[in-house]
Amino acid sequence: MAEPDAGGQEHWESIYRRKATDEVSWYRPHLERSLHFITQAKLAPDAAIIDVGGGAATLVDDLLDRGYTNLTVLDLSSAAIAQARERLGTRAAGVRWLVGDVTTIELPEHHYDFWHDRAVFHFLRDEEARRRYIAAVRHTLKPGGHVVVATFGPEGPEKCSGLDVMRYTAEGIHDEFGERFRRIGDASETHVTPWGSEQEFVYCYCRMPG
Repeated sequence: MAEPDAGGQEHWESIYRRKATDEVSWYRPHLERSLHFITQAKLAPDAAIIDVGGGAATLVDDLLDRGYTNLTVLDLSSAAIAQARERLGTRAAGVRWLVGDVTTIELPEHHYDFWHDRAVFHFLRDEEARRRYIAAVRHTLKPGGHVVVATFGPEGPEKCSGLDVMRYTAEGIHDEFGERFRRIGDASETHVTPWGSEQEFVYCYCRMPG
């Protein structure tokens, strides 16, 4: 979950060099809410799915377990990706791994069926960075493609890993993307950190203009 406006690449490399996957605040053994939305999308097994800021997260493991075969994980931290690759062992060869900044990296045009982001977007405090992020979604998603973005909710933390964050309602996330993105659903959850603190997350599920 490391991206720009979030202290830079070295900030996140340092965190993942010092902490194991299950020692960071955003860790969950399974991203149940995200998996629900992906199931709801009724994707084919070979649908192209990108997990933005996926780093060391376990979503890729669960998607492989469910038979999805065309997966990409993008993260600013090579150390985070190294953790995931080590955990997956030989299965890591079946995933495309990208190290880079989601607001500047070159992604293929109209390639992905599903864009997933849990806990990147709320680090983008700069309006221009958010504009570039949404431009990347428009560029790389297929027409009619799916996008799920999860952020801290209104009662969530104001900081994460020592960095200021934005807090959103689901409506606020949708407003950032614009009314041309059709809002399909939303959800909220109370995330419990590895040390027992509670954090409010909200999810917004939209469809790309066709």
